[in-house]
Order: sequence, then C-alpha cells, then structure tokens
Amino acid sequence: MAITLTQLRSFLAVAETGSVTAAADELYVTQPSVSAAVSALSKELGVELTERLGRSVELSAAGKAFAPFAAHVIGLLDQGRRAAREAAGAAARELRIAAVTTAAEHIVPQLVQEFSARRPELRITLDVGNRKRVFRRVGSHQVDVAIGGRPPAGGELSGEPFLDNPILLITAPGDPLARRRSVPVEELGTRPWLLREPGSGTRTMIEEFLVRHELSPPMLTMGSNGAIKQAVRAGLGVSLQSRAATALELKYGLLATISLRQQLPARQWFVLWPSTGPLREPAREFMDFVSSAPARRLVERSWVAETVEGSAHRPARAPLS
Repeated sequence: MAITLTQLRSFLAVAETGSVTAAADELYVTQPSVSAAVSALSKELGVELTERLGRSVELSAAGKAFAPFAAHVIGLLDQGRRAAREAAGAAARELRIAAVTTAAEHIVPQLVQEFSARRPELRITLDVGNRKRVFRRVGSHQVDVAIGGRPPAGGELSGEPFLDNPILLITAPGDPLARRRSVPVEELGTRPWLLREPGSGTRTMIEEFLVRHELSPPMLTMGSNGAIKQAVRAGLGVSLQSRAATALELKYGLLATISLRQQLPARQWFVLWPSTGPLREPAREFMDFVSSAPARRLVERSWVAETVEGSAHRPARAPLS
C-alpha cells in the first residue's frame, strides 16, 4: 500500500474544513494538488472517501471510518519527529496540554504554574475546548496529555482520576427553592434548564440527569459557563455546574444552590493520555505530578483561597431599618 503523508494530510484538512479550497489555504498548496492527493488516497484504498454536497465536501461513510486512523498516524509521526529533534538538541523540549473549559479556568493554571517551576526548561502550551474537542486532540496525538472528565469507553484514551469534581444545582439568589432543605426533582420539571453547546461534558451530564428522572423541561443552550452563570443569576433557569466553576459567585451571593432530595451526578477530574504509542518523558512527569497528593492539595487550597478572598471583598449589607 503506497499511502503518502501528503495524501493523509490533504484528506484530514478536507475533513476538518469541509472544503478543498479551505484545505488548500490551510496547507499552503494549490486546490488541484489537494484534490489529486485525496483522489489518489481513495484509489489506493479502493473506496470513495469524500462526496460533494453543493459547494462543500463531506466525508463518505468510508471517509468517516478512515479519518480517526489517518489522524492517529499523522499525530503519532509528528510526536516521533518532535521527540527525535528534542533528543538531538535541534528543538526545545515541549509539553502540549489540552483541557476542558472548566478545568482550564479553575484547575490547570495552578498545576501548570507549579509544574513549570519544577521544569523551567519546558515550553508548555495549553489547548482549551469542550469535551469532544479535547478527547479528539488527545486521541489523535495532537496533544500529549489532557485534563478533563472520564474518558470514553471506545479505548482511544486512557485516564486516571486525581480529584473529585462536586456538582451543584445552581439557581438565582432569590429563588424560594434555594431556602428549602430538600426539594424533589419533579418540582424542576417545568423550569428552564441551561446547557452548554453540543460536545460539552456538562451538557451530556445534564441530559443524562434529566432522562434518568424522566423530566422534559424547556432547555436553553449557552456558549460558555460564564454565560450560563449570568443567565442563572438573572433568573432565566437552573443548571448543573462544577463547584470549581461557581465558588466565587456562591460566596459573593450572586448565585444560590438547590438541595435536591435525589442524588446529583458524581464526577471526578481525570488526567488523560493516548492509549496507543509511547509517551514522552515530559508527559509522564506531568501525569505523575497531577496524580500526586501535593498537586491535589495545591488545587484545593486555591479553591479555598478564592472563596475566602470573595468573602473578604463581599459588599457589606446595609443595616435593617
């Protein structure tokens, strides 16, 4: 089989952009060369990998099946090239980390800061996205390691839990349900629920929670945790959020929580890595550090510091008249 790297890179660029023109721009080559590379790859495999839909190009069923393997090969070769150049002293040592949005905002900064102090010679990059994007980048070896939720059951990723991720049901500060000790989940069946975009782990968690309790409430999609918190604060609905993402708002009194009679989802933070291929030494060191007791204490202390700081700066209430 005479498959070339040019064919694989061209195919993946078309798969990512949905256009031969955009793929050519991304690869800094001509459109005919991209078309020729994808056509040659299809001929080599004996199946059509793409199909035209108007002015755009979509992957065929065969193309969708082949794409993860192509991405895996390219990612692994890029990692090998980088490892060889680092070993020869031809490139600076690098650690590429990915993280889901909540972890990137509330967990990863403390971990990266401490790890950088231990390994100052490393160049560390951070790629932030939703669960779907992070899992894809780890599985295709585009990053070395990631921080996120439980890895999927498909086997592309391995993971180890290192920290509990308590989940809270947040609502507006003036919500009467926030003052009750125990609320049946059925009382929230007609309330709007606020969700992240498709591909987000918290969205999947909320959808599974509602299905488990046979609820079909109105649902509103927001583009970020920050947008959800602002909407909840304004009384537009309720949402499940990580304690890490809501600590300051709860301490300031900008959000409140509802204590449900039913159990909320139990979640943990995982350090993630590709299931196949060798791991470079910086990735192994970072994984060992993240899984250590000092790293857990570091993150937990930062949460406490945030809530204490928020409490110290909370505006004083006016005396009752």
